[in-house]
Amino acid sequence: MRHRRRHLLLALGAASVLALSGCATPAGSGAPSSAADAPPGASLGSLSPAPPEGEVIAQGTVMDVAGTVELCLGPIMESYPPQCSGIPVTNWTWDGVDGSETSGDVTWGAYAVQGTYDGDAFSVTQPPIMLALYDPMMIEDPTGGEPGAGDEGTLLAIQEELPDSLGDAYLGSYPDNGWLRVDVVWDDGTWQDAADDDYGDDVVIITPALRPIEG
Repeated sequence: MRHRRRHLLLALGAASVLALSGCATPAGSGAPSSAADAPPGASLGSLSPAPPEGEVIAQGTVMDVAGTVELCLGPIMESYPPQCSGIPVTNWTWDGVDGSETSGDVTWGAYAVQGTYDGDAFSVTQPPIMLALYDPMMIEDPTGGEPGAGDEGTLLAIQEELPDSLGDAYLGSYPDNGWLRVDVVWDDGTWQDAADDDYGDDVVIITPALRPIEG
């Protein structure tokens, strides 16, 4: 685990602040191929998405502790140096990279990072961009601004189940206008379909931290 200062924490955005657990990578072996194959009401706990086929980009904290590098997509503990738990990163170098801080054997910084993800590790393919300088494309709200169908009690009950259902891939969640917005490391639609199967349409929105590179 590692830590970072408040100004880096704020750079991660509201979703990270609201996250309830650290991030890592879900295992994908032996999972049913669709929500229809899973036990009734247990699709989220029975399925895992396939890794992305192409390159992805993510915004997070790169944490290097004595040469072990991770990409943290969830919350950051605010001690100094900071602490977090994330995806193992390969092909990382600090050479020519601005925006980092170092304390002892810990070096960290907040970046947009592009690369490939095999379900276990993130391999960097492009130079990282400091989050302070990164201008991401606006992501369309899948709700279209319409309220969801869940009442607060139902959404909070679902929220309590998610850490067990999603494991280390779960980054956090929060109720919003009848929806439960759920942040995960990666989803190819498998978990969104599973959530719809388990809880009904218009209740849960699954949002992956890793985003495919368009084009």
